[in-house]
Amino acid sequence: MKKYTVITGASSGIGYETALAFAARGKNLVIVARRTEELEKLKSEIAKVNAELDIIIKTIDLSNTKNAYTLFEVLKEYEIETWINNAGFGNFASVGEQNLTKIETMLNLNIEALTILTSLYVRDYSTVEGTQLINVSSGGGYTIIGNAITYCASKFYVSAFTEGLAHELKEQGASMQAKVLAPAATETEFAKVSNDLEENVKFEGLLPKYHTAKEMAGFMLDLYDSEKVVGIVDGLTYEFQLKDPIYPYAVRMRN
Repeated sequence: MKKYTVITGASSGIGYETALAFAARGKNLVIVARRTEELEKLKSEIAKVNAELDIIIKTIDLSNTKNAYTLFEVLKEYEIETWINNAGFGNFASVGEQNLTKIETMLNLNIEALTILTSLYVRDYSTVEGTQLINVSSGGGYTIIGNAITYCASKFYVSAFTEGLAHELKEQGASMQAKVLAPAATETEFAKVSNDLEENVKFEGLLPKYHTAKEMAGFMLDLYDSEKVVGIVDGLTYEFQLKDPIYPYAVRMRN
């Protein structure tokens, strides 16, 4: 039976480049995002890398959390080897001035949909040999950044949730590995969405230092290949590091 790698938020940025990177490894893919046209373009690019691969497109808006359940249900017919929760967006504004409609959507996507999809994947696949779950957090999931407090808090959740899951799976002797990727600034649509900027704004100059999405996809593969739980970009040196879980973890004593 064919095995698949699922990538959410695959229409641009890190998700897009990760799909190409996994395709280069010969992985069949399920690419998920809101924009069908962009997913079709990605599928065409993947065909140039390896025309033999099976590429499934799923157009869905995961900021409506009911759709997370729907997505998992429609993928029941496929055997999923790796699940990458990459869909998410940021917001730069002070807490008292942030647009709460946008914040609500961000929390639905960054936290709720990710939690639902992670939980369902673990429920069905934790005992399957060779399975991996990778959740994309951020350097802002380990350091609170001024003017992006709510976004960082959402990514602190992703980091803590995923690291905790990694501990839990290990304690259970599960086959699945859970990992968290924490990029620093990356050349994607992220900064534009976070700052509500126009489409044609050049990324260069917005931030003093950043990685390309292609570089981050390379780091994603490094994390995938490793036994470590955290792949994090150092916010000062921009060096990529593979680490054991960072947050303190207390084992709950059971009677």
